[in-house]
Amino acid sequence: MVIEFVNVKVHLFGETITPVFSIFVFMKAVLFIVFLLFCSFNSSAQLVADDIVEQLAVAMDNRENYERQKERQLFNLKKEAAKPNLSLADQYEISKKIGNAYSKYILDSAVRYILKSAELAEKMNNIMLTNAASIQLATAYSTMGLYIESKGLLDDINSASLDDTLRGQYYRAYSAFYSHYGQSSKTTSFFHRSELYRDSVLAVMPKNSMLYRISSATKMLYGGQSDEAKARFLSLLEEVDPKNPEYATIAYFLGIIYKEEGDPELQEKFLALSAITDIKHSIKDNASLQALALCYYEQGNIDKAYLFMEAAINDAIFCGVRYRTVENSSFYPIINASFQEKENYKKSTLRKYLILISVLSLILMVGIAYIYQQMKRLSNIRKELASTNKQLVDLNEDLKNTNHMLGEANHIKQEYIAHFFYVCSSYIEKIESFRNTLYKKAITNQHDALIKDLKSTNLAQTELEELYKNFDEIFLSLYPEFVEEFNKLLAPDEAVLPKQGELLNTELRIFALIRLGITDSVKISTFLRYSLRTVYNYRTKIRNKAADSRDELEQKVQKIGTFFGDK
Repeated sequence: MVIEFVNVKVHLFGETITPVFSIFVFMKAVLFIVFLLFCSFNSSAQLVADDIVEQLAVAMDNRENYERQKERQLFNLKKEAAKPNLSLADQYEISKKIGNAYSKYILDSAVRYILKSAELAEKMNNIMLTNAASIQLATAYSTMGLYIESKGLLDDINSASLDDTLRGQYYRAYSAFYSHYGQSSKTTSFFHRSELYRDSVLAVMPKNSMLYRISSATKMLYGGQSDEAKARFLSLLEEVDPKNPEYATIAYFLGIIYKEEGDPELQEKFLALSAITDIKHSIKDNASLQALALCYYEQGNIDKAYLFMEAAINDAIFCGVRYRTVENSSFYPIINASFQEKENYKKSTLRKYLILISVLSLILMVGIAYIYQQMKRLSNIRKELASTNKQLVDLNEDLKNTNHMLGEANHIKQEYIAHFFYVCSSYIEKIESFRNTLYKKAITNQHDALIKDLKSTNLAQTELEELYKNFDEIFLSLYPEFVEEFNKLLAPDEAVLPKQGELLNTELRIFALIRLGITDSVKISTFLRYSLRTVYNYRTKIRNKAADSRDELEQKVQKIGTFFGDK
């Protein structure tokens, strides 16, 4: 076929061109239009992503509202469970619903209601319902980190007696157990077992069920079929309502896929969609917040990384999910360190500006002062000399007092350190002796004597008395005139004296601690093993006996003679 160009002029974009060049110009126009469409698409996609991030910020701000909705839902279920004359079957179903509602919110509460379901199933003598409750309980236990209890429950179930639905749940529980155990113990072989049980789940679940389709796509992802998994998850995301909790799982896996593909924008978008769903459903056992924190950390957005990692840790602790708590805790120090570094940089910058402003202010003040000094130079010099001399005298006195106090503190420290090592050594010997005594009684089957020794508080009381005696001796070795000097501060008929055989009594011991600088009543009550109220009453009682001002009594006690002699 021959194409023949005739001498015809073509008008394009306001220009007149010949047919020889018309094809070239037309292609340029098409490419230009495609470029505009592409830019428009990218711009709209970015607007969508920004809108999702904004929705996530709103969801984060309203977390407490969603939790209140969750609590209302649980309250209504519990109200329904409290109705009179419910059959055992109805009680079982309601307890099961409450356990399911708590399963990703507060695991301790979930376990309580699952155990109640198991008890009701046993009362009905229904082995299938008992097995269902055991499977649900095993999943909760493995999520909480109670792996031995979880494995024991699953091992006790005869899988051959289960129908396909329960068998699928049974395999899912085993898959979850090995996955959780693997994450906590960092053991790769457990993940392999988890995948084997996932295969078992796929073998018994209906292929048109949502659980089967999600599990199948997940298997593809972990099996290296990332493209096929992405296609499956994208298809599922279009079918599932965002109000469905499964929407969070699907969006999360898409975020993981786009992370592997190196697309941070889509990674952020889908992880944000997952987090929004988790937050709106008050799902505390979630992976989306941690994944978002790591996503923002890799992008260099430390503020958001810290915000979401802190939220992830709080959710894991609130829910009681051990493996997520362990996992989050491994990342938190890294993000927290970067966050603190950024905060320190901000503080450092602010400090520099403050220093600069202070320097400028100082220069201005110096200039003003210089002018003023020139006007009253002679008068100011005399005043400054007099003031300087007075300050030097005061400074010398302060230095003498400080040196005196430092010397005393150093001496006290040396005395108490030496005594501390002696007491520790003595306690170690006593503990070893006590341990040997208990050991001998244990191996000779003297169980009654052993239990009697363990119940007895005589040892603790004896050691407490020994502690007080040691304290009294070393304190009085430092301040031998303390009791006499202390009573001089009280009214003549209000002297406080220890009983026969005592070095110090309770009142003297309290004020001995105050003399050593321990003025906090909480610390004093802890040391003396009295209630805070008792210590307060003793201090008030003694202050009321003061010879002079009761408010200055404790300050005067702190000045009672030192090993250097009275000042």
